[in-house]
Amino acid sequence: MAHKDDLQGLASRVRTPDVADAMGRMHRHRCHINDLVTPTPGRILLGPAITISFLPSCEEALPLEHYNFSQLFHDAIENGAQGRVLVLAGNGHSGVSLGGGSKLSLVAAHGLAGVLADGRLRDFTEIATYDFAAYCLGQTTKWGGDVVTPFEANRPVVVSGVTVRPGDYVFADASGAVVIPAAQVLSVFEEANRIAQVEAAFVDRIRNEAPAAE
Repeated sequence: MAHKDDLQGLASRVRTPDVADAMGRMHRHRCHINDLVTPTPGRILLGPAITISFLPSCEEALPLEHYNFSQLFHDAIENGAQGRVLVLAGNGHSGVSLGGGSKLSLVAAHGLAGVLADGRLRDFTEIATYDFAAYCLGQTTKWGGDVVTPFEANRPVVVSGVTVRPGDYVFADASGAVVIPAAQVLSVFEEANRIAQVEAAFVDRIRNEAPAAE
């Protein structure tokens, strides 16, 4: 895991567009996720990913005693939970709930940094009381267990067209989310900081050059 203090310090000075620009200069693959909503506005999500992938529900092939959120969550955190980001991949079921207040209480209890869901979440008011950040594709009132079932943990997944491998870093704020390879996370954030500084200097120069109002 990247040095937490260095990473947090760098991340506190940039936005996801800065990180997406840095990734574009260094990697040239899709890394950004748009159109996210959050029950925890103002909170930044940052940490290495663990994943749970969902498939269409099937009692015969995916019996609930083995394929359920609690079981798959504990499989996902087998090698550590603190500070990680739980990525929930709906595999095309973007309009379905992938979790709610009760299930995501596990995220709070185990000290994860938060959740990124490629689908909807329930119970925004309850989730907002937990000490983590959550980003998803929308809120819903309906349980999703009759449509999708947790299938496997800590495998590469695709979220809104972006590959997320276990250990990749997820960074999300009000603008969206970015997924960053773990080995380059510090260098990406350093480049994002340089981009942010250059753009801030450009804005200041334009302001100073603007003619005074008559």
